[in-house]
Amino acid sequence: MKLRKTAMALVSAAIALTAATGLAGCGNDSGSTGGTASTGGTDTTAAGEASSAPAVEVSDTLTVYTAMSEDELPAYTTAFKEATGITLETVRLSAGEMVTRITAEKENPQAAVAWGGATDSYITLENAGLLDQYTSPEAANFPSQFLDPNGYWSPIYVGAIAFACNQEWFAEHPDVAEPTSWADLTKAEFKGEIAMAHPSTSGTAYTVLATIFQLMGGQDINSTASWDYMKALNANVTQYSKSGSAPVQAAAMGEVAVGVSFAHDILKVIAQGYKLDMTFPSDGTGTEVGAIALIHGGPADELTAAQKFIDFVLSKEGQDLYAENNTYRDPVNPEAEVGEGVVTLDKLKVIDYDAKWAGDNKTTLIEMFQEMVDDGSNVSS
Repeated sequence: MKLRKTAMALVSAAIALTAATGLAGCGNDSGSTGGTASTGGTDTTAAGEASSAPAVEVSDTLTVYTAMSEDELPAYTTAFKEATGITLETVRLSAGEMVTRITAEKENPQAAVAWGGATDSYITLENAGLLDQYTSPEAANFPSQFLDPNGYWSPIYVGAIAFACNQEWFAEHPDVAEPTSWADLTKAEFKGEIAMAHPSTSGTAYTVLATIFQLMGGQDINSTASWDYMKALNANVTQYSKSGSAPVQAAAMGEVAVGVSFAHDILKVIAQGYKLDMTFPSDGTGTEVGAIALIHGGPADELTAAQKFIDFVLSKEGQDLYAENNTYRDPVNPEAEVGEGVVTLDKLKVIDYDAKWAGDNKTTLIEMFQEMVDDGSNVSS
């Protein structure tokens, strides 16, 4: 499938002695959200239950680690402040960096919320005991296939892997067709002409890696066919980047012929006027469900703000920001507006991407990739 350029187009605290206070809904600082949280194995609700424990001070700022694009953050900072009076303090990281940082800080977490990046990363954090459960009332009507049955993370958008193709490069190489399959990326004519992020730092790139093993290897991490493919692709990659959206910029600037990334990142760059085409692998592409979650043991005074933020991001108001700010993300809230030009999953051939398998095997697959394909020592920023 090929799409031509279109003009349109982010703590939980372990409060062992405290029952949760009533939370306000977005834009209302009184009353309850009705959400349910579990911290440190203790169930707490937002229904204002009586407690004999001393009250925890409620912060009017919220620290968030986010893998969302830098240019998307101001809209959320402004809208959430207007709705709740709470100030967002965001730290932008790639999804891989976010997992690494949360893991490194597990004895003394510095942020309350993890926001953005695929569910693979959140399943890895959940398995390591680094998230707390929180069920937002805003997710009550979300499609069940996107929800975490254990309640540790909430879905915020869906997206698919695509190829960003530099129009001018292909015009100068008329005998070379734009890639429309995974195999096409390994052709000799693309030697040094493919840009991709490294799976050790990028959730986008890990989605690619997990896709190949699900498509070609039957979820066998020792699949010869899958490892042979990744080695062949590696031979054509000019250099791995830290961020999953960087390959799109490389293709847009003519540094490479093709950048591998998520469709929403490609469409944003096309809307900026860059001469890119977007194609999808006809043999089936991988998908992501972006997520948001409470970080286990985060600042106790930020718990209320953290739950409010999750509610906001899942709400129609929060999800409408995708369309309002031309992010080209496909919202999960069925009441949210789908922006013009967004490529929805029902229009694509997608694999039955198993995010649970991908999350459970993420550490092992990345270690094997670093040993067998590329060790990540030369990743560009």
